[in-house]
Amino acid sequence: MTAPDERDLSLLTSWRADWAGLRVAVFGVGVTGFSVADTLVELGADVLVVAANASDEHRRLLDVIGARLELHPDESTVPGALPDFDPELVVVSPGYHPDHVLLRWADERGIPIWGDIELAWRLRDKVVRPDGRPADWICVTGTNGKTTTTQLTATMLVAGGLRAAPAGNIGIPVLDAIRDPSGFDVLVIELSSYQLHWVNTHAGGELAPLASVCLNLDDDHLDWHGSAQGYRDAKAKVYTGTRVACVFNQGDVATREMVEDADVEEGCRAIGFGLGVPGLSDLGVVDGILVDRAFLDDRHTTALELCTIDDLRSAGLGTPHGIANTLAAAALARAAGVAPAAIRDAVRAFAVDHHRTEWVAEYQGIAFVDDSKATNAHAANAALAAYPSVVWIAGGLLKGVDPGSLVKRHADRLRGAVLLGVDRAALREAFQRHAPGVPVVEVAESETEVMLVAVRAAVALAREGDVVLLAPAAASMDQFIDYADRGRRFADAVRELTGGDLGESPASRPEPSEPDPT
Repeated sequence: MTAPDERDLSLLTSWRADWAGLRVAVFGVGVTGFSVADTLVELGADVLVVAANASDEHRRLLDVIGARLELHPDESTVPGALPDFDPELVVVSPGYHPDHVLLRWADERGIPIWGDIELAWRLRDKVVRPDGRPADWICVTGTNGKTTTTQLTATMLVAGGLRAAPAGNIGIPVLDAIRDPSGFDVLVIELSSYQLHWVNTHAGGELAPLASVCLNLDDDHLDWHGSAQGYRDAKAKVYTGTRVACVFNQGDVATREMVEDADVEEGCRAIGFGLGVPGLSDLGVVDGILVDRAFLDDRHTTALELCTIDDLRSAGLGTPHGIANTLAAAALARAAGVAPAAIRDAVRAFAVDHHRTEWVAEYQGIAFVDDSKATNAHAANAALAAYPSVVWIAGGLLKGVDPGSLVKRHADRLRGAVLLGVDRAALREAFQRHAPGVPVVEVAESETEVMLVAVRAAVALAREGDVVLLAPAAASMDQFIDYADRGRRFADAVRELTGGDLGESPASRPEPSEPDPT
C-alpha cells in the first residue's frame, strides 16, 4: 500500500502554508503531544490523537479544541480508528520507540513521520521579528548537562539584550514557544536523543540553527536506540545545517568527530571548549578565569575575560562539569553576539536547578548532596568526581547501560554504596567485579520508605568529612514519579533522620574539585 498523495508535505514550511484539512495522527498526549494537537487544530488540520492513556485534563482540553482522542491501551495492536482515519501525516511524541507497532504501521504505508521539533521548525514564522525573520534557534544536546546549559545560554542572551527563552526537552514545548505572541529573537532548544532521532529526515523540515552543541557523549538510552552507534548518530544530528558555530567538547573526542562529519552551512565555525588553556577558536580556563579565544579578531595573542571560577561557585556551577557547561553556554551566546560583560552578569545572577549537585545539609560533619538529575552514568560520573570521599546512593532504571566502568573509575573515592531500584543487581555485580572492598547495602524494592532506609544506611557507612551523594546513574520511574520526586524524598529523609538539625553553614561545605583539563 502506498501513502496518500493528496498533499505535498515538502511545501508545508510556513505557518501561512495551506494546512487546512490535512489529516494528521498524533501519537501520544503528554505535554508534547497536546502541544502538537493544539497547534495543528489551530492551523485547521483534522487531528486524531492516539494514546495508551490520557490525563483527565488532556481529555477535556482535546474535546475543547476539537481534536479526536482514541485511547488504545493495547500497544501491541493498531486501533481500527487509525486506518479508518487514513492519515496523511503522523507526528510522534518523544519516547515512542522507532519499532512501536503504530510507527511500523505508518512506515509500512509510506506515511511520513515527523517529531514535534520538525513541525515547530516548519511553523517557526508564526511570530516574526521587526525585520520579518523568525527567531533564531540555538540547539543543545548531550548525555549530561543539557538543561543547565540551555537555561544558562538563555540567561546570557537575555543579559545581552536579546529576547530569548529556553524550550524543548527542558519542559516547555517548542510549539508553545513559537506561538508565544510576544515573540523572541532567539529560542534555546534542549533536544533529547529521542527528539533528534526524528529531525532532519524530510525535505522542507531540515533544521538550520544559528549555533549548536553536543556537550558530551556516553552510553545512554541504549534500550531505545538499539546500540551505542544509534545513540551517537541521533546526537550528531544536532550539528546538521548549523549556520554560525558548531560548539564541541575538547575533552570528548566523539563530539569533535561529530562536528568534523557534520553537513553545515558554508562559513560555519567549529568552536571548542575545555577546562584547560584554550587554543585558537576555543574557550577555556586560565588562572581561574574563563576566557574566549574564539570570538575576537586578535585571538592569536589575546583572550577575552568572561567570568571567574569564583563567580561560578556562587552560582552553584563550580564543579568541573558546571564549568564546562558554562563554557559551552558562553560559546553559544557569543555566537549570537552577546558581549563578555553580559555573560559575566548572567553567571552572577544564575542559580542551578534543584536536584543538580544541590546542597541539602550537613549533619555531624557529613554533607548531603542531591544530584537526582544524574539519570545516566555520565552525569553520575561528573557528580562523583566532584568530591574526594563519597557514600553513593545509586540505582533505578539503568536503560540498558552497564555500570561497571563507572564503579571501577570511582572505587577509590567510595566509602560505601547504597543500591536502590529494579536494576540494582547490575550495580551489585559491578561492585563485586570492580570494587569488592567497598561496603554495599541494598534496599529492597518492597521497602515502603525506600529513601529513608537508604539515607539511614548511608549515614551508617559515612564518616566525618564524607559526602552522602544521591547520583543514581539511572532513571527514577521504577520507584518514584520522576527525578524531582526522588530528590525531594532524599531531602525529606535527611531532615527526618537528622531531626531538622541540618547545620547548613556555607563555610563548612566541601569544595568541589578544581577542574581537571584531562
